[in-house]
Amino acid sequence: METFFLLIVVILIVLAVSDLVVGVSNDAVNFLNSAIGSKAAPFIIIMIIAAAGIVFGATFSSGMMEVARKGIFHPDQFFFREIMIIFLAVMMTDIILLDFFNTFALPTSTTVSIVFELLGAAVAVSIIKITASGSTMAAMSQYINTSSALLMITAILLSVVIAFTVGLIIQYLVRVMFSFNFNKNIKYFGALWGGIAISTITFFILIKGAKGSSFLTEEAVAWIRDNSLMILVVSFVGWTILLQILQLIFRLNILKFIVLVGTFALAMAFAGNDLVNFIGVPLAGLESYREFQGSGIADPSGFTMSALAEPVKTPTVFLLIAGAIMVLALWTSKKAQSVSATTIDLSRQDEGYERFESSGLARGIVRISIAFSTIMDRLTPRPVSKFINKRFNKTEFNDLKREKNLSFDLVRASVNLVVASALISLGTSLKLPLSTTYVTFMVAMGTSLADGAWGRESAVFRVSGVVTVIGGWFFTAFCAFSAAFILAFVIHWGQIFAVLGLLVLVIFFFINTYRVHKRRDIERKRDEEAVSLEGVVVDGENVQNSCTKSVYKTLSSIAILYSNSINGMVNYKRSTIKRTVKEIKSLNKETKILKDNVFQTITKLQEDDVESGHYYVQVLDYLRETAHCLTFIAEPILEYIINNHPVLIKDQQTDLNDTAQDVNEFFSEVIQIIKKGDYSDLERPVKKQAVLLDTFTKLKKRQLKRIKNKETGMKNTTIYLNTLTESKNLMLYTINLLKAQRDFVVYNDENGKKILKKPSLN
Repeated sequence: METFFLLIVVILIVLAVSDLVVGVSNDAVNFLNSAIGSKAAPFIIIMIIAAAGIVFGATFSSGMMEVARKGIFHPDQFFFREIMIIFLAVMMTDIILLDFFNTFALPTSTTVSIVFELLGAAVAVSIIKITASGSTMAAMSQYINTSSALLMITAILLSVVIAFTVGLIIQYLVRVMFSFNFNKNIKYFGALWGGIAISTITFFILIKGAKGSSFLTEEAVAWIRDNSLMILVVSFVGWTILLQILQLIFRLNILKFIVLVGTFALAMAFAGNDLVNFIGVPLAGLESYREFQGSGIADPSGFTMSALAEPVKTPTVFLLIAGAIMVLALWTSKKAQSVSATTIDLSRQDEGYERFESSGLARGIVRISIAFSTIMDRLTPRPVSKFINKRFNKTEFNDLKREKNLSFDLVRASVNLVVASALISLGTSLKLPLSTTYVTFMVAMGTSLADGAWGRESAVFRVSGVVTVIGGWFFTAFCAFSAAFILAFVIHWGQIFAVLGLLVLVIFFFINTYRVHKRRDIERKRDEEAVSLEGVVVDGENVQNSCTKSVYKTLSSIAILYSNSINGMVNYKRSTIKRTVKEIKSLNKETKILKDNVFQTITKLQEDDVESGHYYVQVLDYLRETAHCLTFIAEPILEYIINNHPVLIKDQQTDLNDTAQDVNEFFSEVIQIIKKGDYSDLERPVKKQAVLLDTFTKLKKRQLKRIKNKETGMKNTTIYLNTLTESKNLMLYTINLLKAQRDFVVYNDENGKKILKKPSLN
């Protein structure tokens, strides 16, 4: 039995390391977004600053470790064996849950997950104890620390509303002070805002966070606490004067400085608040095992864990090791970048490609908001309204955004970091495990709303995204409680066999989510590459090169997918046509992204290249239609086959196979013309198209005769004629696409935009 519990301790330590990696992947979004979105510094500098903040903040986590020991349940009511079951169920659930959210790039709360996992597992073990003793469920309060649990849950939920509201108000006031043309106002108000920002960070991080520090003496903590007001005032005055001097003498960019200091502070606050979520439970498990070993009691079901209720001071070395692992994970995790992209996209200043679709709830919220905004506009005096509109004029920012490809400016980034750092650090000082994800996400949403980032063009998609993320948070709580509840029962009943089986399940889950994320990451990068013109001058030449690549790639895919569709239909291969339909949906998504990004591309075009935009739009229109044709061919075929309708008769199979071969040759000629960029021989595919169109007409007539002779049924006829009709449309759109691409190239050649370096087409 002792070996069994030693195994559990080893598993807990291994899971702690894994949880640190998984947790950082999710929570990195909290402290990286503002600096990355505003491009405050090169990426490597941002990462170094964040890493330093994590290591430093890790030493402030010691006091928070008590949350995992006695925050949710009364440890003195549980025996050693029961405590270890709770801790193991919690850690296994936590890793699976967080990795699932990371895989699908949704920011969730490590704090909420750990709180509800502890609650779920503790309730399960409590039910087992109550049932065994013959008591009623009224005895549950003896085991569960309901007041503490409710306080933490309430604090977490309130933090959502508070973070959004405070972020909105502060951002609105700061924007009115600085405007979007902040470079003119920064010399007057920059040092003042810097003093407020950095002294706020100092107050909450240093003064309040000192209570949980593992390296400060009690005397030092007491001195800091007793002199809080003096430190705050001195910090504000000192930073304001220092920043003003540095700005005048060294031209210091105060906003960049605030963002980088804020990144350090938020990374530090994250480590101070969230480290408990990753290693608090394993450390409590290790402490429990040590207490049991030193007790001399042989029966694990006879040793109560009242020792966990005592105050704890976690060794600094454990915290530093955890911080080092988090830093390593921060540098290497691709999932962290995926999660980060979600929040940046939702808070982006301009419209463009939106990650989320609209929903009925989002549309309703937007309609109500528009009505409220209209009423407020009517009530606001015209001079005030005129002044505010002038402060929110985005002309200067739009120029800067085009130049540096920013998601938002430094003013918003600084507010995001300062407000989030202050709120999280306040929660840490009060021993309330606020969700850093909830706070930073809602602050970012509040500041983006205050900045007018959710205009009529994008509001419904942004609101839908926020609703999706918040819905995911409630899903987190439900899943965390339910999964930990079930796992605790399984481990209790299955003992060592259940533990080993669950370990295999965790490993299997990790492998599969890795594959899923890798596939999604490839798809995301492919979508971004399809529309990305970042880092290049957006002129006719670059747009044409990008367009040529898209046309070549799309037509190459269409040729293969058309052949697969016909093959699946003729040979009645359900697996082939299912896979083909899936690939066609992916192709349609790519062409939709290209078309949806037209506005962004045309906006970025150089002034003397705007005329070429007409040809670019025309090419994308035909590109989209060719992809649609494939959908109209393949999806009815799939429905026909999965409904087990009759196989095509021999003559139909032969006709379609022969035609598919001719279509394949047609596409080969078109693709070669695109690849070479030589449109002098355009007549060849045009003639080939005419022959194919004639063939489709003949095949339709032949099918009509079969109907008359009652050789085929209604479903057979419908699918066959639909395939011929859509194949004909595909030929028509392909030639139109080829001609539009030719016109694009010819226009650029005639207007001195001849492409000197052709794109690489492979």
